[in-house]
Amino acid sequence: MFGVFFYCYAGMGATASFILGNILKIEGIGSLLTIGFAYMAGIGFALIVASGTSGGHFNPAVTIVRVLFRGFPVWKGLRYIVAQILGGYITSLIIYWQWKPLITETEAALTVAGAYDLVNFTAQGPAGIFALYVTKGTPLGLVWVNEFIVDFFIGLVIFACLDPTNFLCPPSLGPWTVGLAYAVGIWSYSPNGLAANAARDVGGRLAAISIWGLKASGGRYAAIAALTNIPATILAYLVYEIIFKDSSRIVTPAQKEFIDGHRAHEEHKAQMHQSRRLSNASDVEDKGHEEKRA
Repeated sequence: MFGVFFYCYAGMGATASFILGNILKIEGIGSLLTIGFAYMAGIGFALIVASGTSGGHFNPAVTIVRVLFRGFPVWKGLRYIVAQILGGYITSLIIYWQWKPLITETEAALTVAGAYDLVNFTAQGPAGIFALYVTKGTPLGLVWVNEFIVDFFIGLVIFACLDPTNFLCPPSLGPWTVGLAYAVGIWSYSPNGLAANAARDVGGRLAAISIWGLKASGGRYAAIAALTNIPATILAYLVYEIIFKDSSRIVTPAQKEFIDGHRAHEEHKAQMHQSRRLSNASDVEDKGHEEKRA
């Protein structure tokens, strides 16, 4: 949940600057460039702060891949996905509260101009800070293809960063490499409609509905934004495993240190659990002896 918070807090904040600045004619407080860099930084912060605890599951599609192919527990995966969406939802409400004075001013300006209903629930309107929309009249087939290809591209980069035999991407570089892949998707293809993460999309859309009602639902595009990322990421994993992964390569020293650290953590955790179980068993046994003597 906190990982998605970092990702969304940075990116949606920059989006708010861009959208509200454009409507209110405030120069210099946002652009597509700053949005891309903000999401890149947010993903980097999320992975650096939270991946050591959660394994870096800040995208439901990545969690689903781990469940399908890497033995991640199904029920734990479902809990992760709920937490991810909740992270997007709570973060959106926090950002709305922080920007509320300027959002209210923007809505008033749109109402005076007679453009509120025309603009608000679009990618250029205040609701577009949180929920994702496409320009009216854009063919949804094109939007789906755009989303699928960008998500596939990002997925390949993610799985390359997770490959322990990849000499060109040590663990310390992974967060920024993945963040840069997201930034490229935003800079190059977001005007055609791009979600790239179901937690950000579903959480943000639910927040927009909570604020503005069902008018913020996004219509048929909502399904494309929420679901396309999943098959695209699964395909990216399969393509990387079949084409790019080489079982003959060795694990890099940096990755070995990273893996050894995680293994030591798991062993220590198991020892702690075993110690607690033995302690509890001993307490029960002592209590039984005391009751018997009594």
